[in-house]
Amino acid sequence: MNPQTIAQIKTELRDRLAVVVGAGVSGLASCRLLLPLGARVRLLDVKTDLDPALLGDLAGRVELVTGPHTPEQFAGAALVVLSPGVPILRLAKVLAEVPPWRVVAEMELSSWFTDAPIIAVTGTNGKTTTVSLIAHILKSCGITAFVGGNIGDPLAGHVAEVADGKTPEAQTLVLEISSFQLQTCRSFRPHVAALLNFSANHLDWHQDMDEYLEAKLNLFTHMAPEGRAILPASMAEILQGRSFTKARVIWYAPQGRFSCPNLIGQHNQANMEAAFLCVEPFGVSEKAAAKAMLTFSPPSHRLQFVAEKAGVRFVDDSKATTVEAVMAAVKSFDTPVRLLLGGVFKGGDVPALAEVMAGRVAAVGLYGGAREVFEPVLSPLFPTFWVPTLTEAVNRLAAEARPGDVILLSPATASFDQYSGYKARGDDFRKAVADLPEVLP
Repeated sequence: MNPQTIAQIKTELRDRLAVVVGAGVSGLASCRLLLPLGARVRLLDVKTDLDPALLGDLAGRVELVTGPHTPEQFAGAALVVLSPGVPILRLAKVLAEVPPWRVVAEMELSSWFTDAPIIAVTGTNGKTTTVSLIAHILKSCGITAFVGGNIGDPLAGHVAEVADGKTPEAQTLVLEISSFQLQTCRSFRPHVAALLNFSANHLDWHQDMDEYLEAKLNLFTHMAPEGRAILPASMAEILQGRSFTKARVIWYAPQGRFSCPNLIGQHNQANMEAAFLCVEPFGVSEKAAAKAMLTFSPPSHRLQFVAEKAGVRFVDDSKATTVEAVMAAVKSFDTPVRLLLGGVFKGGDVPALAEVMAGRVAAVGLYGGAREVFEPVLSPLFPTFWVPTLTEAVNRLAAEARPGDVILLSPATASFDQYSGYKARGDDFRKAVADLPEVLP
């Protein structure tokens, strides 16, 4: 959408219905942006047990509707706003009568209310680490940065607080963006945007890999010619024939010019390179970026050292929910790896994973879901067992480990078979490690 169309929608919202899907922090923040425009705001959520008290000071100003979505809930809507994690494909039937251009992501809506420069990062793996690193570099150089999007705080929350005078506007907005959000971005225009990588993921949500890639590339579609589009050189062959951006394209690959004690592996060399290219337009020199990276600590559950017992190291990579992420993790170690896999499989090339594991992985401990995916491929090639729980798998691998080994939780799956999320899974791994004796059997 062009600025005239956005202005038209904002004008049309007065006394018209705006529907927000998802009653989490993002949805509530979106409601706060819409109310000053004079819209009648309806907040939907499929959960039937929500406490109306979650509306807080929005009570009486926002209509909360719970339960399965129906076409009637969207009838006559001038705008539909989707929270992160709400893929539009799941709403196709109920949105059949709503023009596509009236359905936008929360990120899109939020961008209409700010002029601050945006750095946006997408990709299958490494988004949170790279976004966090970008913000760390900027702040180390005295540039204030809001960090959010698909990680932590929604952009709508920051924009609403700025509008209310509760917080000063950050000098930069550093955003992690998912493919779900990008599918309904109609005019989102970052100043700098980066695609870190691309591999099979969310195939339980997207129709196929082509649709998944198109969603990722939508990040660059509306960028201005003076913008900077940062793309991995490994994807040049498949992307150079596509017309997906007017911005200046920069192809990058890891060069080894940066070092961070807390970021290991070749994939993190690539993430560091991308992070520098993102901050460079804001006056950050290579020297300043390199100095800042030395003090960076990545978010939890991303190749994070947990403990060492009897010479065996335990590493938490619970955030590795894709096969590609596990490949990168396994490549990060030069000592034998005992690998923990299991959960809700989202797609990926398990035979290709097995090739990467060859000569690096000493044993595989399967637990929970996806046994039927991993076991047929891996058990003929590696010592492999399955047990119901992660704790049982940790105990068994620890009993078999030798000094110098790494026991790596890098599960290649979502966690929802047994946990509320990857953080809970990582915390359970840490507890299992803490409960192990200092002298392993």
